[in-house]
Amino acid sequence: MTRDNVLDKVQDILRDIFDDENIVVTNNTTADDIEDWDSLEHINVITSIEKHFKIKFAMNDVTGFKNVGNMVDTIFNKIS
Repeated sequence: MTRDNVLDKVQDILRDIFDDENIVVTNNTTADDIEDWDSLEHINVITSIEKHFKIKFAMNDVTGFKNVGNMVDTIFNKIS
């Protein structure tokens, strides 16, 4: 799986969680860019990504995410 594949899958997960097929994510996308992405939904995002990729984020991973690109990098490193 390539890093771009991971980004595409994260986009699919976000579209599903927020029930919006028009969401387009880039490496620079943040929670502020997606309506309804609040702290509670952030937990759903993290949990859904962990389940899909069969990984577990450490707390310092999650608190270090500044944007989707940081998240994708962490996912890619964990599955590689």
